[in-house]
Amino acid sequence: MKKDKTIYWTTTIVISFIMLFSIYKMYSADYEHLGFPKYFRVELVIAKIAGIIVLLVPQIPAKIKEWAYAGFGIVLISACIAHFNSGDTVVNALEPLIWLIILAFSNRYLYKMGTVNNL
Repeated sequence: MKKDKTIYWTTTIVISFIMLFSIYKMYSADYEHLGFPKYFRVELVIAKIAGIIVLLVPQIPAKIKEWAYAGFGIVLISACIAHFNSGDTVVNALEPLIWLIILAFSNRYLYKMGTVNNL
């Protein structure tokens, strides 16, 4: 149980950090070539901050955390597609999929800790 909790919190903190870092990078010159409009960036920032809070606050029910996991999964898959279609290198395009795997581990260990009934 201790190992499961450690893996859960480690992966959850890593994902939260990555989402925070992506908020910062979203307003850098690196992301200008993706062509996102400013209003969409604002929406992503708000959604990412809300998702980070949901994942990091232990008192929030697991059913709500599932929505944050789904949202982050969509964001990461969309990031992969956006980087690929904008002409980025394969490494840059596939990087979000690495974070998606870590997100999946976080989600899996949320269930392993017994906080949610397994489906």
